[in-house]
Amino acid sequence: GSGRCAPRRRMGPWGGNGIALNLRQAGWQNQALPHNAMTVLSAPKVLVVAGTHGNERNAPWLLEHWRRVPESLDRHGLELVLALGNPSAYADNRRYISRDLNRSFEPGLLADGSCQQEEVRQARQLLDRFGAQGQEPCSVAIDLHSTTSAMGNCLVVYGRRPADLALAAAIQAALGLPIYLHEADGAQTGFLVERWPCGLVIEVGPVPQGVHQPQICRQTQLALEATLQALAQAAQGSLRLPQQLVVHAHLASLDLPRQGDGSPLACVHPDRQGRNWQPLRPGEPIFVDPSGCPQPYQPPAHLQGQTVWPVFINEAAYGEKGIALSLTRRESLPVEPQWLQALEALALQLQPFSMKRLHN
Repeated sequence: GSGRCAPRRRMGPWGGNGIALNLRQAGWQNQALPHNAMTVLSAPKVLVVAGTHGNERNAPWLLEHWRRVPESLDRHGLELVLALGNPSAYADNRRYISRDLNRSFEPGLLADGSCQQEEVRQARQLLDRFGAQGQEPCSVAIDLHSTTSAMGNCLVVYGRRPADLALAAAIQAALGLPIYLHEADGAQTGFLVERWPCGLVIEVGPVPQGVHQPQICRQTQLALEATLQALAQAAQGSLRLPQQLVVHAHLASLDLPRQGDGSPLACVHPDRQGRNWQPLRPGEPIFVDPSGCPQPYQPPAHLQGQTVWPVFINEAAYGEKGIALSLTRRESLPVEPQWLQALEALALQLQPFSMKRLHN
């Protein structure tokens, strides 16, 4: 809905306000902090967010496991903040309460004091606490998501900030993950990681909403640990990037064919279902009507003559946004020296933290 929501407070395992796990909660409850703890705690950290969408259950489940068993996540010596992005929606097993939290970080929206929707207030709270100038400052944000679409293990990068591209290139070199470069899309804006100096999304699927699956958790953790390793290497000056970064750059989104009342006239064709990251050419079947009659792909006018690569095919949550799939162009970008320079400068600010401190 677009109306305002009264404040809702939820208690949870991520802390008294329901959103954060700090080091004291992670194992220092009954221990004296080391003499240099204030320096460690005040230094920029890496923010790891899960549950930005409340019905994506796997990453929050991992966060709770990492809270209980800190050594189960290889942090590569980095200081982390683990945060549940949308505790109210998570408690209700809903994607959101009032509006999509991952479209609620538009600067104008955040600055509008008259807007008191649940997710807008939550976005402000996350920034106040963990933004680059927050109470517990973080300079990198990693947002963990799952999808009903057969995207595999992949990354989403917003725009072409040099540090983001360097981090994505390092992860792609380590794990071979495909990358959706979301840009130039005025209909979809206000993403969480854009409000931090560096950040990206780890996206894993397919998995139904509200369902835990071990392979989704495993793939999520693999990608996160590769991300943390790249940041640690950048801080040490030992990160080496590949010569090329392969991305799938956003071009447009397509909706299902619909009747005047909004009901669908067709659904995704079975030959296209599950074929994210695969080329689509004019004339190939893309939709099918209830009688089984296929409907061919007809490019938008500005994409005539181009081969496109669809992503997020049939993502359940995107139906309300009028998106059956998004079209991308596959690009191979030369890795530029300033990318690594930007990431190293940022990573040098990250104070390393030894997990041994949790057990001393």
